[in-house]
Amino acid sequence: MAIATNLGFSRMGPHRELKKALERFWAKKSDAGVLLATACSLRESHWKLQRDLGLAQVPCNDFSLYDHVLDAALMVGVRPGRFGGVAEGLDRYFAMARGVAHEGERSGVAALEMTKWFDTNYHYLVPEFEADQEFRLDAAKPLAEFAEAKALGIPARPVLLGPVSFLLLGKIKDAGRKPLDLWPALVPVYEELLRRLRAAGADWVQIDEPCLATDVEPSTLATLEAVYKRLADAAGNMNILLATYFGDLGQALPAVMRLPVRAVHLDLVRGPGQLREAVELVAPGQMLSLGLVDGRNIWRTDLLAALDVAEDAAERLGVDRILIAPSCSLLHTPYDLEGESKLDGELKGWLAFGRQKLEEVAILARGVEHGRDSVADALEENRVALTGRRSSPRIHSAQVRRRLASVTPEMLARENPYSTRRVDQRAKTPLPLLPTTTIGSFPQTDDVRKARASFKAGKLRPDEYDAFLKERTAEAVRWQEEVGLDVLVHGEFERNDMVEYFGENLDGFAFTENGWVQSYGSRCVKPPIIFGDVARRGPMTVEWARYAQSLTARPMKGMLTGPVTILQWSFVRDDQPRRETCWQIALAIRDEVADLEEAGIAVIQIDEPALREGLPLRRDDWAEYLRWTVDAFRLASAGVRDETQIHTHMCYCEFNDIIDSIAALDADVISIETSRSQMELLGAFAEFRYPNEIGPGVYDIHSPQIPTREGVELLLGKALAVLSPEQLWVNPDCGLKTRKWEEVKPALATLVEAARALRGRLAESPARDRGPA
Repeated sequence: MAIATNLGFSRMGPHRELKKALERFWAKKSDAGVLLATACSLRESHWKLQRDLGLAQVPCNDFSLYDHVLDAALMVGVRPGRFGGVAEGLDRYFAMARGVAHEGERSGVAALEMTKWFDTNYHYLVPEFEADQEFRLDAAKPLAEFAEAKALGIPARPVLLGPVSFLLLGKIKDAGRKPLDLWPALVPVYEELLRRLRAAGADWVQIDEPCLATDVEPSTLATLEAVYKRLADAAGNMNILLATYFGDLGQALPAVMRLPVRAVHLDLVRGPGQLREAVELVAPGQMLSLGLVDGRNIWRTDLLAALDVAEDAAERLGVDRILIAPSCSLLHTPYDLEGESKLDGELKGWLAFGRQKLEEVAILARGVEHGRDSVADALEENRVALTGRRSSPRIHSAQVRRRLASVTPEMLARENPYSTRRVDQRAKTPLPLLPTTTIGSFPQTDDVRKARASFKAGKLRPDEYDAFLKERTAEAVRWQEEVGLDVLVHGEFERNDMVEYFGENLDGFAFTENGWVQSYGSRCVKPPIIFGDVARRGPMTVEWARYAQSLTARPMKGMLTGPVTILQWSFVRDDQPRRETCWQIALAIRDEVADLEEAGIAVIQIDEPALREGLPLRRDDWAEYLRWTVDAFRLASAGVRDETQIHTHMCYCEFNDIIDSIAALDADVISIETSRSQMELLGAFAEFRYPNEIGPGVYDIHSPQIPTREGVELLLGKALAVLSPEQLWVNPDCGLKTRKWEEVKPALATLVEAARALRGRLAESPARDRGPA
């Protein structure tokens, strides 16, 4: 029989139950028992849902209270020494994820570094290895969750992050060694875990090696072969499904197909061409898991086309050697399309969320096993929906396409270089050395969220809601003046999300009520759906920027989300190249920038935190992507006068490999995340001799820890070791939307105090002592 299966599922629950339980626990409004009971209930309901939808193998141990890479680190005993003073259990787990705040005599503890999970919008916590790292097994979580599922009668398959990818995703302190050098010490822990899972009754185990979809060195493939020979021996008669996803295996495919594993999962959405070679290389008795349903996007699968692929593979291998699955874990898609009343019937008919994708998997498995007649009604309903989408007049706009065709090279460049612009900008907007600012948003407190909900529900009149927002904006502006920030922001109280807010003001976008996906920890986002050509209906931010600027004589930043980030953080139409959609968005942002400048806003920030995360996983594909994304940013930003200062913001990514493209954005100021990495990321800017201005974050906003003045000055000192004072801005790592005012106010006050103190010392220092020229 063809096996219907899944690689992983949403953790948050249909109504973000886990998010709410986590935040109540962190706020000390409930205890660990309540949190763990919520988690147990969610696991049970998710397993039963998948079984009832027809899956013959259901993943377990894919659930996490915060992050599956952190779970893997603790499972093998990777815990940096700085957490040794934190009590074991949940306290230590969340300390590693979120840090520990400084309190009284107790010193703060920095959280693990966080970065993007491949090219998704999910963030993982980076394992930290010592050169002499020792590993030890803590099998409690995978064994307990397998036992839970088994007791419920669920055909569960434990999921493990593979040892090769786990090491490649981490960092090691010893510059002379690579994390993968640690594999001989790590593998015995995995061997013991496999033996214990087998003893517990597991027939299958899924081992994820997503790093195999990236550029893999020959030495890594040799290590992979050695590792899996040992793991296969330890597994014995327990079947191993090696799962790869997020792209094709490229030159690694032959080596992967030689591994002694029972089945290999292939992402056939992103790498459809690899199937033909894989079928030729498959060993006798080995199975292929076909990732035919897109686990990264929300469009319906073309079931007829997918069934063609599955039937061809089954004909060549045999039906009993085929698994049907999503391309990757459904962690990246919303839970369920049912109940989405905001979407009209036509648009809803084009979509599939997590639950619907599993239904598609089950349909494909039945069709392969029992023939197309057994699923004829489902295939016809799917065909009608897809045909309707392709022919819908809602998708294409002749006006948008004419404007896109009229873009010229001159529209992609500022009139003069940065060195000239800087003089005009300082004349128009005088600023002190080491100017202070924030990234944009201020805390979205309960009263802000309640007012927004009341307004949307019709319980608050537009004029009442507008008055409320103006009051909050005025309070934020007054406080920024009092604390002494140099460049202010209006706080973004009118915005629900940095992408959704703009999408609501653009044609071609649709929105869900409950289409949440996890970004990190308890943080969930509700990506817009880009279904058609994009155009601006009118000014989106000008009114609030103008109002905020009217409250102060200090410069007020206009805050925009960039075209690449709007693209990356949305569910994007799949019927045209992403570049075309991105440039349509860029033209809309260009119009907004022009209106902000006309309204007297002299500093405009266009955030692009997602530019790096969208980078293709294989280096051969980078040049094309970077060309059209850099041009998209320049198309959005380059239409202003020299005296208008353009900022951008990026967070949680490695810059070394793309620093020339970041410079090519030609933003006057770039702010970046650096606090968790202790300014490590600035090395790329120093080596490149980045010419423009930089704001390296000195306040980790993803942690409740409030920075000390000494800590901020230490980080700024590290920055000044590689940057000139004239280049340096002082700001947090990211927006402050998720933090509390009682954290934000002392943190920003500390930031201002540290900048002023350092500014004073620099004024007293000879020019030769003031950092690099």
